Formats: sequence, structure tokens, C-alpha cells
Amino acid sequence: MATETQMRREVAEIPDAVERLLAGGAGAVQAAAREVASRDPAFLMTVARGSSDHACTYVKYAAELLCGLPVASVGPSVASIYKAKLRVKGGVCLSVSQSGRSPDIVELTRAARAGGAYAVAVTNDAASPLAGAADATLDIHAGPELSVAATKTFVTSALAGLWLLAEMAEDAELLAAIRGLPERLEAAARVDWSPVAAAVGEGSLYTLGRGPSWAISNEAALKFKEVCRLHAESYSSAEVLHGPVSIVDRGFPVLAFAAGDAAEGAVVEVADALAGKGAAVFATTGGVRAAAALPTVRTGHWLTDPLALIVSFYAMIEGLAVARGLDPDKPRHLNKVTETT
Repeated sequence: MATETQMRREVAEIPDAVERLLAGGAGAVQAAAREVASRDPAFLMTVARGSSDHACTYVKYAAELLCGLPVASVGPSVASIYKAKLRVKGGVCLSVSQSGRSPDIVELTRAARAGGAYAVAVTNDAASPLAGAADATLDIHAGPELSVAATKTFVTSALAGLWLLAEMAEDAELLAAIRGLPERLEAAARVDWSPVAAAVGEGSLYTLGRGPSWAISNEAALKFKEVCRLHAESYSSAEVLHGPVSIVDRGFPVLAFAAGDAAEGAVVEVADALAGKGAAVFATTGGVRAAAALPTVRTGHWLTDPLALIVSFYAMIEGLAVARGLDPDKPRHLNKVTETT
């Protein structure tokens, strides 16, 4: 019998990690939400890299759609390399790092705070340098994550940011969906996406999304590279039919992420158009006609649906890596903590 990978165990632990966050993080999230709301910020800036940056993209869409709060991602090198002084008075800085130890993330957080922003750290280590640099810390309570590929820390980081916004907006429907996530994510980890794995060859592939689900597409493309050594590019479904469609040939794999939101129809239209060109297209919606519909778990709210989608993806990509004889716990050339300056 094959040894179960650490990544597989950590994907299976995601519902429990979310339960820990909901149980242990309420006080910090609600306090930060009250403080941010009292400041009536004009904008939100995010600071992150890698999977954490994809979590920030998810939070960006949630903030803009739920709270009408514009969000910009600021490159850490602005402070760490270029030493620029930021003028961000009246804003909120959301810095996300599972380790909280990347020097450039910490330095930009300090710069934002010095420039007048209220700084909130989202991290798996409440005693980390990032937590020390911020005004408030949201501990994601994910527990140790030993596999190099981030899974449960991505989900809990994204959820912490969403929860903060839901509390600010006092959105009862979204808060109820958040409380119900552990059960839905457990179901999401069990769905069968093996047809996607079977369609992936040795060449390139596309992942697609729109709105909050585009953040999930970005994370999926990273994981294809990271644990399966496959070249994957993520596009908004609104962009792929411009230049990128030119390399789509018969059998070209495409994985389209769609939540039960206002963008679902647009993603369906593009997925079916690509399938009509001969691509092997899989979509997380039953609305497709030419593309193949994947089984999905809906969560009771369109803003939490994308979190179930990434859990289903994580379960699939781990299995694909193992089937290819790769160790998803130890991707080539990578370390768990990347300390960029």
C-alpha cells in the first residue's frame, strides 16, 4: 500500500483547520472588524507573495463586491528594495504570510503603518515578526503545515480575510455560510475530479476564473507547476479569448472555475467556446453544454463557493502528482518558507 502523503493529510485536515479558526479566531476577527469599520477606510492594500497573494486576490474581490472598498496589491519591493515612503493615510494594509517571516512582507507592512495605514497581519504564527509589525493580528489557526505546498493555510488565510469583511458588512447570510463551511469543505474533498487528471498530458494547460474564482484559478495554476511540474497559466475568462486562445489546439486541457455567482454565465460561455475549438474543457458548473461539468459542492453563498472549489482541486492535484511518481510534499527547488528581501 502506498504511503499517504503529508499533502493528502493536510487537505483532509482543512475542515478541522477551518473549525479551529472559527472557534479560536472570532474575538480577533470581530475586534479588527470593529476597528477597521470605525476608521471608514478609503481603500485597502494587500501585501503577500505566492499562495498568500492569491488569497489576497480573493479578498480583493470580496472587499470590492461586498463593501465597495477598492483594493490594490502593493509589491513588497517598493519598501524592501526601493525604500519608498508610502502615503497611505486613511487606508488599511492587509498583510498575509503563513510563516510571518518573509523580510520583504514585514518591511512593507512597517512602511504602510508608518505611512498612516492601519495594518492587519494574517498569519499562522501570532508570535512572528509580521505580527509584531502590525496593529492587529488574525491568527489563522491552521496548525503545523509540513508539506511545502500550501493548502490549509491558503484556505484559512482567505477565510480570515473574508470573515473580517463579513463582520464589517454585518452580512448575516455570509456569516451563516462561513459557519457552515467545515461540513461543506469535508464534502468538497471527496468529489471526483479524476477526469481532469486523465486529460492532463505533458504540455501546457489553462486555468480560468472570473471574479473571486479567478483567485482560485491563480492558485490552481501555481499548484500544477509546484507539485506536478506542469506549465499552467491562469487567465480571467474575459481575457483568454483575446491572445491566449491562439495556442489552444485539439485536446488542450482547460480547467474553468465557476462559483454560483453573477459571473457563472460568462464562464460557461467561454468554457463552451473553447470546447467548441477542440479543447478538453472541464468546468465547475452544470450550465455547460460543450464542456464537461465537474461535480461541485456549493456552500450556501457565492463568496464561499470558491473555497470549496479549491479544496476539490487540492485533492485532485495531490493524486495527480503521486500518479506521476512525484512527491507533492517536496517540490523540486522549493522550501516551505521563502525569505525574499
